[in-house]
Amino acid sequence: MQQIAIEQRGVEARDVGLTGRKLIFGVLAISLATALSMLDSVIANIALPTISATLKISPSDSVWIVNAYQLSIIMTLLPLSSLGDRVGYARVYVAGLVLFTFASLMCAMSQSLDMLIFSRVLQGLGAAGIGSVNTAILKMIYPARLLGRGVSIHASVVSISTAAGPTIAAAILSVATWPWLFAINVPLGVVTFFVGFKALPRQPVSEAPYDYFSALLNAATFGLLVIGVDRIGHSDGMSASIAIQLSTAAICAWLLVRRERHRTRPLLPVDLLLKPAFLLAVLTSICSFTAQMLAFVSLPFMLQDAFGRSAMQTGALITPWPIAVLCIAPLAGLLSNRFSAGVLGGVGLAILATGLALLVLLPPHPASFDIGWRMAVCGIGFGLFQPPNNRSLLALAPLGRTGNASGMISVARVLGQTFGAVLTAFILLIEPHHAGVVALITGASFAAFAACVSLTRLI
Repeated sequence: MQQIAIEQRGVEARDVGLTGRKLIFGVLAISLATALSMLDSVIANIALPTISATLKISPSDSVWIVNAYQLSIIMTLLPLSSLGDRVGYARVYVAGLVLFTFASLMCAMSQSLDMLIFSRVLQGLGAAGIGSVNTAILKMIYPARLLGRGVSIHASVVSISTAAGPTIAAAILSVATWPWLFAINVPLGVVTFFVGFKALPRQPVSEAPYDYFSALLNAATFGLLVIGVDRIGHSDGMSASIAIQLSTAAICAWLLVRRERHRTRPLLPVDLLLKPAFLLAVLTSICSFTAQMLAFVSLPFMLQDAFGRSAMQTGALITPWPIAVLCIAPLAGLLSNRFSAGVLGGVGLAILATGLALLVLLPPHPASFDIGWRMAVCGIGFGLFQPPNNRSLLALAPLGRTGNASGMISVARVLGQTFGAVLTAFILLIEPHHAGVVALITGASFAAFAACVSLTRLI
């Protein structure tokens, strides 16, 4: 009950926001931009073989088309969320959208690997501008009594975009060449820009100085950490160079925490992370997205190699997951007004773990219905967890620090997705013949652990 009261006070502190058509257009702008940035985090995976053949590059080199995007995002999320607290969330969002749209055009026009990687770095920077402040803008435009609904809509957009990415990419590649995967962002980005520029309110600019050195430490910490973990997943294990790289990341992290610990407006919200409720919410979010990505990366291999389904059939069989999220997320947003995020999160993650375990127990020749309803169980669990958890993170942030909370929501998502993808790569390396089953068991374990962690918020 104490946790519910804390969250309720956070959202009742300000019961203002947009109304009517402005609210609708504001939500539309955030949802479209979020969908574009999330889709581009997964659609390039499907096109890597085609891009490799077209640009005459090796498959190992083509992986950097994906890595460059993810690295650019994870290294700049927190610096840009902190910048949003100073110059206004809408300004960071619009600038990120403009850069993302322009970089998408550059990607479509790229004729070499170097040009494509450079364009993807810029595209990731633009996506970070969108992702670092999108939930902060939700808190700004939604009246407090409707915040749960807004967060549930946003969680649905993130989940559906991530799950539908491979299917959309396969559909585009069936009728067009790979540059169209990026070119399609341009008209959508232009429309979203005008909607967002018109609908989103502007905040006054703060005169507080920006901490550039902390931004560099943050970029070094997350960049070295993600590359180091990725190298472990694609090699036979730990090496001296990887150990040095991870040690350097740890030193940068220590310096960053030491520098940010006593600041009133920190880039890394150390003071918020020292709150047990905030820290546990971040940890459960990381674990949930790790479990999700373990499933999303491994299921195509399992469905196609073990069960003999085609790429289009695989996309259709995974679809019940995002559909279930879409259906359950609004209910989760309403329930978050009455029940603690710890309870809803624990129940949702337990359902997710159950769904993943049920996928492991599929018979050797399952019917499509048997696969589909298990996917839906996973989606119900994931959709029940995310909106209350994100709402709790936003509510626990004091006024003027919403950007920090928004940045941590995005960092938790990207870290979880990165760790899930790396773990899947490592499982494919050491257990190629049973990778799908092992990855799903690992994902179920992460979800079950996260459920226990979420329930500790009630203590």
